[in-house]
Amino acid sequence: MKRNAAANARKIGKKGERVAARYLKKAGFRIVARNCRVRKDELDIVAKNRSYIVFAEVKTRTVDAVSFENRPVLAVDAGKRARMIRAARQFLSEYYTNLCPRFDVIEIYLDDSFFHRVLKVHHIPAAFDKKGEPIL
Repeated sequence: MKRNAAANARKIGKKGERVAARYLKKAGFRIVARNCRVRKDELDIVAKNRSYIVFAEVKTRTVDAVSFENRPVLAVDAGKRARMIRAARQFLSEYYTNLCPRFDVIEIYLDDSFFHRVLKVHHIPAAFDKKGEPIL
């Protein structure tokens, strides 16, 4: 049973990353990398537009159609932010750009049906700064 739950969680996570990439493209970003392994860390999405290079963490949750209490952004804790910053620094050491780096979180809410329909996409631009401090 645990194996099925883990496989389902991966499937939901991958769907969320596809939805987030599509969302960023529609918002005028070009996707530079997805699931980018940087040493032992991973960046879900690296995207850029005319002003920013964005390092986006995608958090996906299934919920019923009326409850949005389980905020995925809460899973991006201090440790995750530190790993993202470390990975972004390494990425930028190998990928030169004069664009301003930004750390975003994209929350994806899916329904709990077999098809996992998208209920909501919530993009939090500049969710935290280069020191890992949340920007609220």
